[in-house]
Amino acid sequence: MAIDFAFRRKAVRSLVNQIGVYVLCDLNKVPIYVGQSTDGIRSRVARHLTSARSDIIANRQIDVWEIAWVLTYPVETKAEITPLEGLLFHHFNAKSQLMNGSIPPAPAKGTKIPKPAQAIQVMSDEEIVDKIDPSQRLPRQAGHYTQIVGHFLTVKNSPQVARAMDAHFKRLARYHGELLGLTGESDPGDE
Repeated sequence: MAIDFAFRRKAVRSLVNQIGVYVLCDLNKVPIYVGQSTDGIRSRVARHLTSARSDIIANRQIDVWEIAWVLTYPVETKAEITPLEGLLFHHFNAKSQLMNGSIPPAPAKGTKIPKPAQAIQVMSDEEIVDKIDPSQRLPRQAGHYTQIVGHFLTVKNSPQVARAMDAHFKRLARYHGELLGLTGESDPGDE
């Protein structure tokens, strides 16, 4: 299924355009990237989704094909952005490794996780149903993993890209298991 650009444009227009932090989530609503914007969340997310002037796209850290949801956390002042980004990064990364290359500072212990101001679906239901099928998702992830490894080897051998590469490998393994219907049990051939 082709990307429903009209749905995506309309959804992105509904995002707040205040400064703050945003979280890009995959087809399963699993956070894959936490970012910040000092020029407006809507415009920053739009650049990611169109691959315009986005380092995380250029470095193959995220695959726009997977982004189906955006969570927004607007703030009043620029001083609030970095601490909030660190808080959200460490919260979500503990659950599922994020594609962020750099690691923001950890928050103080016991800092409460705020609820997002918005949880906006930026991909149509039909597109999600089509893409979430392991027969679609695994080949796409395998291709993206190949791209990020090639980028790492020939363009940018950095700890940031290596970290994103590791996160993609974990996703690749998960999609592989889903395609084969693996439930986490040991392979009978291993015994």
